[in-house]
Amino acid sequence: MTRDERPATLAAVEAAVWQELVHAAQDRRHAWRTPVLATGLADGADARVVVLREVDAPTRTLVFYTDTRSGKVAQLLEQPAATVVMWSPALGWQLRCRVQLHLDTQGVSVLSRWARLKLSPAAQDYLSPLPPGSVIDTPTPAVLSRDDRGHFGVIYARVRSLDWLELHPDGHRRARFDAEGARWLQP
Repeated sequence: MTRDERPATLAAVEAAVWQELVHAAQDRRHAWRTPVLATGLADGADARVVVLREVDAPTRTLVFYTDTRSGKVAQLLEQPAATVVMWSPALGWQLRCRVQLHLDTQGVSVLSRWARLKLSPAAQDYLSPLPPGSVIDTPTPAVLSRDDRGHFGVIYARVRSLDWLELHPDGHRRARFDAEGARWLQP
């Protein structure tokens, strides 16, 4: 989709959003490939950029990978409600997804994803002997065996609502899609 191809109806907007999400998971250059995931803390919120690995549009699920020792994992176990925010300059679209997070650390889905990932340089992210955020003396990565899946986990983010904002020279538009249905909103 391009900025000139503006979906005209709520149904067309929602379909275009999910099409872009699927595309983002497959295209490393898509702006939505690296959204911000915001989780809750007792004293506020915490946010970080994550990589969108997969999208299952029929189940309205976004998939991210994580080191199971990371702060976001502790946060999602305490409070699984979160928000994923994306911006695409090419489309002029902002997307805010209210999600329910679920962590998977075992089973076929984790093992099959690890089997693909362990052949890439990204595998080292989950094999470090130290948790993310640990203080280290030098930034030299440890080289570990890729036979062990280390601290690899999968986060499923089930989308509860989408808030879509289009910034366009011909007029801004906003819509929300959730359990109450689809509706236009004042931008």
